Amino acid sequence: MKPVRVLIVDDSAVVRQTLTEVLTSDPEIQIMATAGDPFVAADRISEEIPDVILLDVEMPRMDGLTFLQKLMAQHPIPVVICSSLAEAGAETTLRALEYGAVDIVTKPKLGTQEFLRESREILCQAVKAARGARLTKYRHVEKALTADAVLAHRPPTAMARTTERVVLVGASTGGTEALRVFLEAMPPDSPGILIVQHMPEKFTTAFAKRLDSLCAISVKEAENGDTVLRGHALIAPGNRHLLLKRSGARYLAEVRDGPLVCRHRPSVDVLFRSGARYAGPNAVAAIMTGMGNDGAQGLLELKQAGATTFAQDEATCVVFGMPNEAIKLGAAGRVLPLGAMAGAVLGAC
Repeated sequence: MKPVRVLIVDDSAVVRQTLTEVLTSDPEIQIMATAGDPFVAADRISEEIPDVILLDVEMPRMDGLTFLQKLMAQHPIPVVICSSLAEAGAETTLRALEYGAVDIVTKPKLGTQEFLRESREILCQAVKAARGARLTKYRHVEKALTADAVLAHRPPTAMARTTERVVLVGASTGGTEALRVFLEAMPPDSPGILIVQHMPEKFTTAFAKRLDSLCAISVKEAENGDTVLRGHALIAPGNRHLLLKRSGARYLAEVRDGPLVCRHRPSVDVLFRSGARYAGPNAVAAIMTGMGNDGAQGLLELKQAGATTFAQDEATCVVFGMPNEAIKLGAAGRVLPLGAMAGAVLGAC
């Protein structure tokens, strides 16, 4: 496969250089050009069409959102928003996903080798995921850690099947819209829901608030020790793993640090493994659109523990990577279009 040709659009020369160095460290990525603002970017696009655009939001002359809207209206190209780690701009950046951006990543900055290594993995993964929809193959660059790095694999200790269910959901590229559709269909008395959406730190707070304003159920960013309640959904905070725990008859959320698992933190595999251990047959799980294989092994462990499992179908996925990997493992009890997912989950509960 030819390298992904990337156009970097950012008003900072230092950022453009840093992004170039990070991305070109992956042999599957090639920098087509860089541009200091959207006007220069438009000129470059008129000469050659990139596979992916890495776009800043705040720029002089024309902001990234305006450029994104014009681009999607005139010549849609996969766009990954590269934003500073600032909570103040999170709402604006999330609007970019509504306008057609594929993903959000945070700008890399100087720091420890571990920080730079993780930034590289996340950036390169996002760019390769954005190249096209319906991706079914995941190309490994480095060995990815499994959920063992956060939670050891042990026999389930879940209660026998009860009337109380807990819903576990994992998503990545394209997941912000998929989760909106899924959660808007949930009634106020729906079972408690725990969600891992691959998203940078700071942005999950704004994402949860946005969903809370749209849905009949309450949606919030998970905090360590939160009780899993009916009519409530908890979203894993960016850069932290989310696990399901049990205390007596109550389910609790645990928010934990740890290494990247399947190149992600939070990781769907980590959430699903904890669900297999502590909920077992009382869990209902769904894996949605996203590149890579995060969540596939965890969904299999859930199914083996007696949980009801679903995967989103190819036709409604932005990227058919994570669901496809789960399907190939035999982890999905049923494969469903996005529009039917909420009804099926509620039926299983």
